[in-house]
Amino acid sequence: MVDAGSPGLADGGRRPPPPDEFADAAPAEACDKMDILFVIDNSGSMGEEQDNLAANFPRFIEVLDSFVAENGNPIDYRVAVTSTAVTKSWTQETLPGFPPIPESQSGDDGALLQRCGMTRRWVEKSDPDPSGTFSCAAVLGSDGANQEMPLEAIRLAFGDRMADGTNAGFLREDALLAIVILTDENDCSRQDDNFTLTFGQDVCDTTAPVPPYAQFLDTVTGAPGRWAVAVIAGPGPGSCSSEFGNAEEATRLIEFAGLAGENGVVSSICEGDLTVGLRDALMTFETACNQLPPID
Repeated sequence: MVDAGSPGLADGGRRPPPPDEFADAAPAEACDKMDILFVIDNSGSMGEEQDNLAANFPRFIEVLDSFVAENGNPIDYRVAVTSTAVTKSWTQETLPGFPPIPESQSGDDGALLQRCGMTRRWVEKSDPDPSGTFSCAAVLGSDGANQEMPLEAIRLAFGDRMADGTNAGFLREDALLAIVILTDENDCSRQDDNFTLTFGQDVCDTTAPVPPYAQFLDTVTGAPGRWAVAVIAGPGPGSCSSEFGNAEEATRLIEFAGLAGENGVVSSICEGDLTVGLRDALMTFETACNQLPPID
């Protein structure tokens, strides 16, 4: 489900999967597990949004705890967090006759963050206080990289950080992978490093295509439909504003949610409260879990 105000979307804002994509699909398997990743913008403008997420997270967990799978089991969930910050270095060319300027930013590079007394890089339903622990862990601060790259952070989280063992053990083969992206900027993901920008060029002027990020998750989870995404960002058209501040239209994240079909939803960060966005996320994740297709 994608917000009806998003550009280029019709039929109530919901972008259907391509025709016949699931026409011959096997029946959905019983889904009673969710692996949930929050990708949170930790740049300078996001302090109030993080506080609001922390305030709303107990209700998010309360609703999760009330979910009952179609097989009658309660949902066995685990929740992790990473930031939108990705490490990059580049050279900015300047006016003729002046030397180029080396620039860089550092980030978590998709690592699941172990904070606030967590005994592992995620919290689980069986933990003593998953709600309180994650409410603390989700407040990442606002001194992170200003070039937000949530899609690249997701790729690193389930690619490089799995390969090097940092995030090992988080993903379960029989679980729905559910992702929440919270940002007030458009995605600026790029996979190159040590690149050169001409005079007047911006880091975000040349970004990686969006569809490969969705295809990557199809591969990681075993089949299309085994992952879902909720984007809480600027829904467009144009920028929006609230008591949180201004939010840029997140065109690339809207595209990414659309590639998830019925498993994608976009909610506005400019509501001034994240209650609606988190509710939309839970509704989308519950439906996706109930319709979880078998691994290819």
